[in-house]
Amino acid sequence: MAIGGAVTIGVLTAVQARVNGVLGVRVENGIVAGLLSFAVGLAALIAVIVSIPAARRGVRRLVSGVRDRSIPFWMLLGGACGALTVSTQGVTAGVLGVSLFTVGVVAGQTLHGLVLDRIGFGPAGVVAVTPGRVAGGALALAAVGISLSGDVLAAAPLWMLLLPFAAGVGIAWQAATNGRLAQRVASPLVATFTSFVAGTIALLLAAGVSIAVRGLPQPPPLEPWLYLGGFLGFAYILLGAFIVAHTGVLLMGLGSVLGQLATAVVIDLIWPADAGPALWQIVGMVVVAVASVVVALPRRRA
Repeated sequence: MAIGGAVTIGVLTAVQARVNGVLGVRVENGIVAGLLSFAVGLAALIAVIVSIPAARRGVRRLVSGVRDRSIPFWMLLGGACGALTVSTQGVTAGVLGVSLFTVGVVAGQTLHGLVLDRIGFGPAGVVAVTPGRVAGGALALAAVGISLSGDVLAAAPLWMLLLPFAAGVGIAWQAATNGRLAQRVASPLVATFTSFVAGTIALLLAAGVSIAVRGLPQPPPLEPWLYLGGFLGFAYILLGAFIVAHTGVLLMGLGSVLGQLATAVVIDLIWPADAGPALWQIVGMVVVAVASVVVALPRRRA
């Protein structure tokens, strides 16, 4: 069930990347697009928390923990990495396509997830670096290598290809941090709320700087579907905070690879982007990424 949840996270992440990518193109500012996405998710979370008594008790535990310093300040910063993710979606996904954006995220998640599990940073504690997990990480990176072949580097600048990698590093850290905070306050919903508050603050500051440098963005578009990214982020951050204690950071990231790439392929075939990969690259990425999850799955002893 936990692996199934990780795959679902991947599906939601891929759809969110395309939605926020289009929103970033429409407003001509990826950071402002990320802010709009986070604001929608935060509003939805506030409505949910107000209506659920258990969630309100979780907020009280959070406030009490911050006051008596039993909850360290860094546990409240998971949303800063979420802000990086949605900003990167807004800047790059509309140009690169979801498939190419996703493999960059996969590389960052894989490397950082392996490190975080080894040092015991996540809520699952120290997770052994088994040969299967190392092989799974290597195959995930091989999928990235396939994505960068052909004419991709000629069609998009290098910095645009590196941003998704940074977002993947942030996603792994965010999942581990939110998972630990969810254990501390006994509420994944409150951990998700904290993440959205931190992310919204970070994006407000970043958007202010961006507008001061680049000028005002285009008016927000009127199509409601362009604001679904916030709801999708709400759903997958909540799900990640719940299941990361059962899977570890790396295995949750690899499971999400399946959902991300499968969904990204469908999106890019139906709705191709300007610098997206060729069909043979998409097929190669999916095959290698699926293999990365299969070899990393834990084996039950007889």
